[in-house]
Amino acid sequence: MPPSGAPGTPALPPAPTPDGSAGRAVIDTNVWLDLYLYDDPGAQALAHALAQGRLQALRTPGTDDELQRVLARPVFAQRLGRRVPGADPVAAAQGLIQRWQNIAIEMAQRGACALVCRDPDDQKFLDLACGAGAAWLFTKDRALLSLAAKARRAGLAIVVPSAYRPDARQDGIGYR
Repeated sequence: MPPSGAPGTPALPPAPTPDGSAGRAVIDTNVWLDLYLYDDPGAQALAHALAQGRLQALRTPGTDDELQRVLARPVFAQRLGRRVPGADPVAAAQGLIQRWQNIAIEMAQRGACALVCRDPDDQKFLDLACGAGAAWLFTKDRALLSLAAKARRAGLAIVVPSAYRPDARQDGIGYR
């Protein structure tokens, strides 16, 4: 069975919970880059949901640290320099990080998730999603996506960003 959100799998339900509140979502670093650095068309529905408050992004100091380390890499500094001509790449990165910190809720780490990712560097996103009761974990990482079926049984949808469909038929996935 392909991971949830893989091509050919059914669309997922909208993010708002039945009471109208925003669904909690964890965004891994590669998806963050798609959203805020690359403007990936496959992530546009997700970007709109975040901007309109239909999804509430979550973060921890650990996920923020990873994001800062990644944006400091030369390839991303160059990309930032091209995106904002004449801007200092370090300042541009800090601006994007500040923007993220303003929209995403900082959560305290609440312990380890019962699900274990085979890539220890990605466990922090799984721990955040489980500990905060998130409905969604958006990723393109194979190690995280391989846990989608197990996570789904626990009420967590681990999906690629293009799987997010705000108008999909409600089927209980991602709802608390």
